[in-house]
Amino acid sequence: MITPDQAATFERCMAVGGVAIFGADTVYGLACDPDTREAVERLYAMKGRRPDKPAAVMLFSLDLALAALPELGPRTVAGLEGLLPGPVTVLLPNPTRRFPLACGPDPETVGLRVPALGPATAALGAVRWPVMQSSANPSGGADARRVADIPAAIRSAVDLVLDAGDLDGTASTVVDLRAFEEHGTWEVVREGALARSCVAATLEGLA
Repeated sequence: MITPDQAATFERCMAVGGVAIFGADTVYGLACDPDTREAVERLYAMKGRRPDKPAAVMLFSLDLALAALPELGPRTVAGLEGLLPGPVTVLLPNPTRRFPLACGPDPETVGLRVPALGPATAALGAVRWPVMQSSANPSGGADARRVADIPAAIRSAVDLVLDAGDLDGTASTVVDLRAFEEHGTWEVVREGALARSCVAATLEGLA
């Protein structure tokens, strides 16, 4: 279980450019400040991930997420309110190019995560700092359901480990909402922890 003191330490770690392992609602992830180049490069190096591949930006409440992306239109906001918090990564239009280090080669698209926090991770709800997050595994490797599943080389390279116990172990579902505001269209890019039928039930009434 993540304690309030550990959540506060996690936020400080992000603020000073550290990299942390943490558990949220799907699989264990690596986190760093999305606007600190050195931290982003370090996180990618730990994974052996190409630096031109995008990563998601996670905020720990929907209110914080909407405040971070104030240009989103009303239909897109309604879609987010239906899907989040939850085990979903949402691809969104990013015309002002926020969080460019997380966006890879397409700075006008940002991936957003707002996790559904359970009893073991509820303390993270107090974290107000946005984080860039990617799964805590070597690039292309198996997702980690528990801290022990994370390779020792990654565990020894980070500045902080937040152990939330055993997680679901299924990666987030990726939903593309970039055309949702204008055209009402959406796409499930990767089906994961949330079934496509659940995404459809949420979004089809808004299209």
